[in-house]
Amino acid sequence: MPGEVIDRPNPQPLPSHIEDHVLSLAVKLDKAKLDPSISKGLQEFRRAANYIAAAMIFLHDNVLLERDLTFDDIKPRLLGHWGTCPGLTLVYSHLNLLASVHDQDIIYVVGPGHGAPAILASLWLEGSLERFYPQYSRTKQGLHNLITKFSTPTGFPSHINAETPGAIHEGGELGYALSVAYGAVMDRPDLVVACIVGDGESETGPTATAWHAAKYIDPKESGAVIPIVHVNGFKISERTIYGCMDDKEMATLFTGYGYQPRFVEDLEDIDGDLGASMQWALGEIYRIQKAARSGEPIMKPRWPVLILRTPKGWSGPKKVHGEIVEGSFHAHQVPLMAAKKDDEELNQLREWLLSYKPSELFTKDGSVAEDILKIIPRDDSKKLGQQIDTYGSHAELKLPDWKSFGAKKGGQASCMKVCGEMLDQIFLDNPHSIRVFSPDELVSNKLDAVFKHTGRNFQWDEFSNGQGGRVIEILSEHTCQGFMQGYTLTGRTALFPSYESFLGIIHTMMVQYSKFNKMARETTWRKDISSINYIETSTWTRQEHNGFSHQNPSFIGAVLNLKPTAARVYLPPDANTFLSTLAHCLRSKNYVNLMVGSKQPQPVFLSPEEAESHCRAGASVWKFASTDAGLNPDIVLVGIGAELTFEVIEAAAMLRKKAPHIRVRVINVTDLMVLGLEGSHPHALSHNDFNALFTPDKPIHFNYHGYANELKGLLFGRPNLDRITIEAYDEEGSTTTPLDMMLRNRVSRWHVIDAALKGAAVGNEKVRLDMHELRSNNSHELKKVSEYIMKMGKDPDDAYDTPNFASGERTHRDVGYAD
Repeated sequence: MPGEVIDRPNPQPLPSHIEDHVLSLAVKLDKAKLDPSISKGLQEFRRAANYIAAAMIFLHDNVLLERDLTFDDIKPRLLGHWGTCPGLTLVYSHLNLLASVHDQDIIYVVGPGHGAPAILASLWLEGSLERFYPQYSRTKQGLHNLITKFSTPTGFPSHINAETPGAIHEGGELGYALSVAYGAVMDRPDLVVACIVGDGESETGPTATAWHAAKYIDPKESGAVIPIVHVNGFKISERTIYGCMDDKEMATLFTGYGYQPRFVEDLEDIDGDLGASMQWALGEIYRIQKAARSGEPIMKPRWPVLILRTPKGWSGPKKVHGEIVEGSFHAHQVPLMAAKKDDEELNQLREWLLSYKPSELFTKDGSVAEDILKIIPRDDSKKLGQQIDTYGSHAELKLPDWKSFGAKKGGQASCMKVCGEMLDQIFLDNPHSIRVFSPDELVSNKLDAVFKHTGRNFQWDEFSNGQGGRVIEILSEHTCQGFMQGYTLTGRTALFPSYESFLGIIHTMMVQYSKFNKMARETTWRKDISSINYIETSTWTRQEHNGFSHQNPSFIGAVLNLKPTAARVYLPPDANTFLSTLAHCLRSKNYVNLMVGSKQPQPVFLSPEEAESHCRAGASVWKFASTDAGLNPDIVLVGIGAELTFEVIEAAAMLRKKAPHIRVRVINVTDLMVLGLEGSHPHALSHNDFNALFTPDKPIHFNYHGYANELKGLLFGRPNLDRITIEAYDEEGSTTTPLDMMLRNRVSRWHVIDAALKGAAVGNEKVRLDMHELRSNNSHELKKVSEYIMKMGKDPDDAYDTPNFASGERTHRDVGYAD
């Protein structure tokens, strides 16, 4: 059975057992008494938008039905989603009115992104499409272009995307509209975002958590969201959870979330009902904001939420071949799939389209009837499709000289601690244009220096309420990502630090965002935006205390799979290189930046000046750790990642004593993208540069932080790959010691030494002569260290002392506490 069988359209939820008095939690209003011309304008806007939306799904020609409809007028492929469109155009018409009456800046975030026909139709009616796409002018030809090209290779796609004016949310994967909307209003005190959330999307985990987003909005410094829950009752082939909840259940649910619920469900006078509800919602927002901005903030304000109940596919075909369509799941996509070959369906399509009376809505030249124009803002900047914040309001950050926060070469420092110090200054210099969105991990990740001059922006907590904090911590990676997207796409800059293992939770969100940004770069009118920036720390190398569940570097691969115009992955090996990388990423535009680093104290190998040069190159020979500064090596040892690089440095120092006749070149790669085949990425080394750095023919051993297949994919196509060996994270280790994590994943100094001996023996006769003995001794030492760890439950005391290649001495390093 493809879907459940219903016996009536738009079935109402069965009554719950909750007591009736809870209905007093829902806001009661008198209906709005609309001016007759306004009422007519709203209705005609909706009729026109619904007509265009339906026509976009079906019509290949004859877009104004100036002659009888024939099979030839129907598109060969019927693509689109009709069911949500009437609700979207209804809300759009009233947001137009709200913007006009109050001169209010409004962004419309649409959760049901597959309702693109409704939004594109509305954008055409208000003239925003022709502003950005002259071929879609408000003329007969412009309307023909819009309708006939929709869902074809030369027109708009079936889902809302970056090509859609006014959009800041990719309309594909469900669950993120609400958090994006709340991110957009942060630090935009005059902005209102109306966010429509479908009852299907409301079943997702990310949406469930995002209802708490209002608790992070300070009405003194930020704008507000009007959430609109569109309950049309059905998904693709089944009823929705919200569609089966009565008003008592919905009222108690949203009251518990902290909202004032208002039901909009009078189908006989939907404009009066929605008009009054919209005016009330905006009035509540103004009341809450006025209190906060006059020094008398309301603790735990109850923000408005509208619960809109309208039938799925409202105004479409009632029945098709005896099956209920309007008010059922059959309206979800294309209600008349056989319209190109079935006479009955073609006749129904004609009757459906004519029911909107298009001759009353469009003039002979295809322009829009005057009454429709009355509800559309006269000021272009107030139109929903032309809000400047959605496409052109990027604010450049004022960044300090990162070198002033640099650590002393030869010492030790936590990458995260020094970055926290710099971020503290960045917050001071940019009080309204940068935020950190993070799960509850900033202190654990040793970024707590950011709290020197700012705090957390959690408005329901009496200890952080109203203090303008730059940091939002919420234990939902999905919500953090949504906040970051909304904040970034409206012109600001954000940073998302996280435990490495849990950043993968938002993998598909990041991909959806990247798709949006890819298409945005291909438009002529969307301006540059800040990159989205991830800091991945508390990595698997130092999750020996939390165990196997906290060991997962797979997000690196997720970013590597993006287009080369977007993907940027950095693994800075020490504090100064991380500072340089962070400053670069915060300056950059349009990328997805992933920075992977250690929070524990690490040796500072490079001075600030050396770090800047190294980061600019992306990879370089570390001459201090190499034999004769790296000249004429027998083996090339490459470290990628802080702890993995330290193991390479240790191996190089040990080899000087154990096998002084081996000539070693040590390389660190901080920009992973340099390894790709020439031309595969803007940062990829040319063939000549690759050979100059790694030699044309000497064995190369990589000690890599991520998964080996990631490096194999990057290096594929480079010549002489048979000379390369790779050790990387191998899904081994649980609750153990830091050094044992290296041992178990075969990336320890002893494993690097073994690879060096085997590689150097290929071209060095002296090494080949002694190789068996050297490898046996090395293996014995590895075994003894492993036995010590198993017996004592800790690493040898000198395991992380830093070698000094010039003096041969070692500097003690505290490996750091597990937290």
